[in-house]
Amino acid sequence: MLTIKNLKAGYFSGPDILHDVDIEVRPGEIVSLIGPNGAGKSTVLRSIFGQTDIRAGSIKFIETELVGLPTHSLINLGISFVPQGRQIFGTMTVHENLEMGAFTQKDKNLIKQNIEGIFKRFPILREKSNQNASNLSGGQQQILAIARALMQNPKLLLMDEPSLGLSPKAMHEIFEVIQEINKEGVMILIVEQNARAAVEISNRTYLLEMGKVALEGGSDILKDEKVKKIYFGRD
Repeated sequence: MLTIKNLKAGYFSGPDILHDVDIEVRPGEIVSLIGPNGAGKSTVLRSIFGQTDIRAGSIKFIETELVGLPTHSLINLGISFVPQGRQIFGTMTVHENLEMGAFTQKDKNLIKQNIEGIFKRFPILREKSNQNASNLSGGQQQILAIARALMQNPKLLLMDEPSLGLSPKAMHEIFEVIQEINKEGVMILIVEQNARAAVEISNRTYLLEMGKVALEGGSDILKDEKVKKIYFGRD
């Protein structure tokens, strides 16, 4: 379980962005964070992954306090991060990108096994394995970014705007992939601007506004007047 309590965080010399945020991701869950631009959604993920200045509060994964831990320790605990904008290595091949995803793993045989498992899950990556990642379509690049994170055998997967810039068809495929990964026992915390798509695949959803949790709910959260106003232009 991931448990965030009373989290206050910002970006080093800047102001506080998160204010006493409480969030949970329970075993087997997909949890989504939605809200207007600038609400602090991505900052929550970056705080979990040690990329912000934590000024107060606690972030625990299972029984381990994450605040202050280096990135490699987070990965060893089973936490992987798929950042916004994919951030693949465009001049490297698909295969090389997957190898980079296993940079903390020293067992070469296990790395080969994991890559083979990725290719079975995503046949398009096997087909494109020797091509530079920059030659892939947007949807294929996002699949590669997810696959690279899966090379670390995560228990918890953090995903920041996985549908950003994708066609409706590619977006649908990515959300199907997310559900498949979750069914295999991986907890998922997802930041997503497409609120309807995110809520539909999530067990629970948090609405963030101005760095605070304004609302928590299940699929019925889309009926809330606050959510309607933000996403659907209704008062």
